[in-house]
Amino acid sequence: RERGRMEEREGEVRWDGLCSRDASTRDAALENILQAVLRRTAHISPVKEDPPPEFLEGRLASATALDRLNEMLARLLMLSMRCPFRDVREKTLSILSNVQELGIRIPRPLGHGPSRFIPEKEILQVGTEDAQMHTLFADSFATLGRLDNITLVMVFHPQYLGSFLKTQHYLLQMDGPLPLHYRHYIGIMAAARHQCSYLVNLHVNDFLHVGGDPKWLNGLENAPHKLQNLGELNKILAHRPWLITKEHIEQLLKTEEHSWSLAELIHAVVLLTHYHSLASFTFGCGISPEIHCEGGHTFKLPSVSNYCICDITNGNHGVDETHVNPAGSISTTESFCEVEALMEKMKKLQECRDEEEASQEEMATRFEIEKRESMFVCCSEDEESAPTRDVSRHFEDTSYGYKDFSRHGMHVPTFRVQDYSWEDHGYSLVNRLYPDVGQLIDEKFHIAYDLTYNTMAMHKDVDTSMLRRAIWNYIHCMFGIRYDDYDYGEINQLLDRSFKVYIKTVVCTPEKTTKRMYDSFWRQFKHSEKVHVNLLLIEARMQAELLYALRAITHYMT
Repeated sequence: RERGRMEEREGEVRWDGLCSRDASTRDAALENILQAVLRRTAHISPVKEDPPPEFLEGRLASATALDRLNEMLARLLMLSMRCPFRDVREKTLSILSNVQELGIRIPRPLGHGPSRFIPEKEILQVGTEDAQMHTLFADSFATLGRLDNITLVMVFHPQYLGSFLKTQHYLLQMDGPLPLHYRHYIGIMAAARHQCSYLVNLHVNDFLHVGGDPKWLNGLENAPHKLQNLGELNKILAHRPWLITKEHIEQLLKTEEHSWSLAELIHAVVLLTHYHSLASFTFGCGISPEIHCEGGHTFKLPSVSNYCICDITNGNHGVDETHVNPAGSISTTESFCEVEALMEKMKKLQECRDEEEASQEEMATRFEIEKRESMFVCCSEDEESAPTRDVSRHFEDTSYGYKDFSRHGMHVPTFRVQDYSWEDHGYSLVNRLYPDVGQLIDEKFHIAYDLTYNTMAMHKDVDTSMLRRAIWNYIHCMFGIRYDDYDYGEINQLLDRSFKVYIKTVVCTPEKTTKRMYDSFWRQFKHSEKVHVNLLLIEARMQAELLYALRAITHYMT
C-alpha cells in the first residue's frame, strides 16, 4: 500500500499542481486527476445490494484497486471542502458526483467540522473568508498541500496564525541542518509522546511524500541510530524537562559514529518542542481528524437516508447536528457573575500593586507555595478523552510520563529566569546555530503573549495584561521557572480551580483533555478567547522546554 502511495505521487497522479496560484496549472492538474480516477473506476464494479458469491470473489481481486481509489476519493472529498481555490472545490465535487453516478460508493465526512469542542457554525467556513484571510489560506495550502484543522481553528487569531505558519514552514521546508525526512520523523516522535495520532498521521504522510523509508514507521528501532539516540531527549523534554543536563547533550554530540552537530541538535530541539506544544493545542482545542485521514470520513451509508453528493455542499453530513449547551446546567446569570467577579479581582489587584510591594523573601515564598500547590491540581483519570490510535510503536518506554517535582521525594531546584532567559540567552544561541529561527520563534512568543482585543466575554476596553501574565507565569511555575519580579499570589486570585485543571492537563498530559474540561472553565467567554488561552499555553510550554534544553547546551559549550 505504501508503494502504491509512492507510485501515485511519482507516476500518474500529481496532486501538487493543485497548490499552484496559477489557475491553468490547477486546471491541468484537475484534468489529470479526473482521468486517473476514471481509469481506476473502470476496474471496479458498482456496489450491489446482495451480490452473488462469484461477484465477491472477483471483488477480492480488485480490493487493492478499490483501496487505491478510495484513498483518492477521500482526498477529493477533503479538497472539495477545504481547498481555498474555488475552482478546485467545484471540480473535485463534480468528480465525486461522476463517480457516484457510476454506482461506486463515495466517502462522506464524519464529525462536525475542525473541532470537537467548537460548533462548526462558529468556525470560519472555507470560501467565505475575506481577501486578507484568503491570502493566509492560500499560503498555507501552497506550502502544506492542505488547509488543516489546526489552521482553521487558529484562524480566530490571524496575526498569530501568520507567524505560526511562517515558523513551521521554515522548520519543515526551508534550508536547515536536517534533511527533510528527518524533520517529519522527529515530528512523529514528538507527537507520539502524547499519543497524538492526529499529528502522527499527518507527518507519516509528509514523511513518505518527501521520500522517507516506510520501514522506519514500524518503530523507532527501525530508524537510524542517530534518531534512536534522540529518543531519550524527546522523552525528558516532553514530560520532565527540568531533568535535562549537559550530560544528555554530550551523549548526543559525542557518540562516535552517530553524533549530532550542534546546529542539527538545535534544529531537532526546536522541532521536538514545537510538536510537543502542538500536541497540546490539538488536544486542548479538540481538533478533529483531517477529512482524508483515518477517522475523518466513512464509506458507510448513513442510517438516515441515501446520502447524496449535494449533502456535502449543504453541510449535511448525515449526522444529527446537536451540540450540547457548553455551560451545562450552569445558569447564564451564574456564569455572567463569574466574569464580573474576575474583573473585580483584577481591579483590586491593580490597586494593591499601586499601594504596596511585597518583599523579595515574601515573593520567593509565594512562588514556592504556588509551585507546590500546582502539584495537587490534577484531572480525574476516568473521564472520556479523545480516542487515540496506538502510536506507541514510534517511541519506547510508554510508562514514562509527566511527574510532579517533589512527589516521590524528588526535588527540582527552581530555575530563575534572571540567571538564564530566552531574551538574553536562548534567543541568541538559537539564532547563532540555526539562523533566522530564533527571530521567528521570538516573534511568535511575543504575538501570543501580547495578543489582545481588549475584551473579556461581553466586556470591551479591558486591559487583560494581568490575566495573560498570570496564565503564562502559572505554566512556567509548573515547570519550576520563576520570575523574581512577579507576585505569585496573583495566580490564585485570577485562575480558579477548573481553569487550573484545564491548563495543567493541556500542558502536561494533553491526551487526557476532555470536552467537559474545556466547557467548564470561563463559561461565558467566547470560543475565540478559549483558543487564545491555548495559544498562551502552547507558547509558554514551548519556551519552558526550550529554556531547559538550551541552558543544558550552553553548559555543555562553556
